Amino acid sequence: MKKTLMAAGLASMLSTTAMAENIGVSMALFDDNFLTVLRNGIQEMADGMDGVDVQIEDAQNDVARQLDQINNFVASGVDAIIVNPVDTSATQAMTDAAAAAGVPLVFVNRQPVNVDTLPDNQAFVASNEIESGTLETFEICKMLRAQGLGGGAKAYVMMGELSNQAAVQRTKDVEDILGIDMCNFIEVIDQQTANWSREQANSLMTNWLSSGEEFHAVIANNDEMALGAIQAMKAAGIDMADVVVGGVDATQDALAAMQAGDLDVTVFQNAAGQGSGALNAAIALANGEDVEQKVYIPFELVTPANIADYLSAN
Repeated sequence: MKKTLMAAGLASMLSTTAMAENIGVSMALFDDNFLTVLRNGIQEMADGMDGVDVQIEDAQNDVARQLDQINNFVASGVDAIIVNPVDTSATQAMTDAAAAAGVPLVFVNRQPVNVDTLPDNQAFVASNEIESGTLETFEICKMLRAQGLGGGAKAYVMMGELSNQAAVQRTKDVEDILGIDMCNFIEVIDQQTANWSREQANSLMTNWLSSGEEFHAVIANNDEMALGAIQAMKAAGIDMADVVVGGVDATQDALAAMQAGDLDVTVFQNAAGQGSGALNAAIALANGEDVEQKVYIPFELVTPANIADYLSAN
């Protein structure tokens, strides 16, 4: 039976005394602020352990490259593999490759499409995306109401990579919240993908601004896109006090933007916690121990009111 573990039980579940020697790690992309924190969390935890080495590789957002990395890890005899998938709809092949070789595998951060059918020596460590966009959008709804816009407000939605489960779920979260009575006063003018990218979000926001459409909020699937939107709006001379902007991840750049009064809402996703949790799970599986197959580390809402609690978190 598949089981789900909340963060409170993480430490006791993942405790292990025997240590694996070599863990292969395939990251979707090195050039991503949040994934860099996650990757560093894995590396720093491994550096503090005796007898544990991690080999971390960059898939460069290429599914074929990532599958090659997994096959190469298997061929080199690693004790376990950690994967931050490029495309969450392409994870069955990764599961099959590791399972055929009997090598434990842990997916981290991005939920694999086959999460409910993982073999016994595979697991998933992340945060539950149902919480992320929900926390972000509901807070934006409350902020717009507090500004006296309960009679009608307009928003743009920036989506992450459409092949990514987190982007799909976070966008659904937005739709679900805007469908409740308290928040259905918000109309989405348009929603498009900016592929998690600050640069692409800047371009997308610039295009939206060229229409001259009145809007009151930008709801982004992650902080990088929120920051790109902010750059475009500021370049256009928009007063950020007049627009509510939200993202997800609580990266250092995002928190700096919040302190500057540009970003209004973000959601803390514990990158370092996910990284260390994935490494612990991989080590436990490599040593033949039972682990929970779904480990969820809760998201946490971040606003100017509690930002001090998160300034050094990610």
